[in-house]
Amino acid sequence: MQTQQSGDGEDRESGDLDRRLAALDAKLQQKASAKADESAAENSNSSTSYGNAFRLSSEFIGGIVTGGLIGYLIDHFAGTSPWGLIVFILLGFVAGIFNVLRSAGMMAKPEARLK
Repeated sequence: MQTQQSGDGEDRESGDLDRRLAALDAKLQQKASAKADESAAENSNSSTSYGNAFRLSSEFIGGIVTGGLIGYLIDHFAGTSPWGLIVFILLGFVAGIFNVLRSAGMMAKPEARLK
């Protein structure tokens, strides 16, 4: 059983093939745009996460450095070396932890506790 193809049959198959190719192309474009949207959202989230991590770490290190600087200055002018440095580094460490907890939203802000 051989099928004979006439000019009209080829046009019909060609038109059917073109229609299916156009539908496939549309689906591929939808998938590609959805993937691009997901990729953009992921990049946005990761850059926000990096920014938050950098902010929290700088607040923590800033507290320790500030405490160490104050302790060094007290030791230098009062002659109590190394006790001022030790005490104020520990106080800076505690202040850094409180700043990180407050920034991360795990601790109430001071003004909210007073209300």
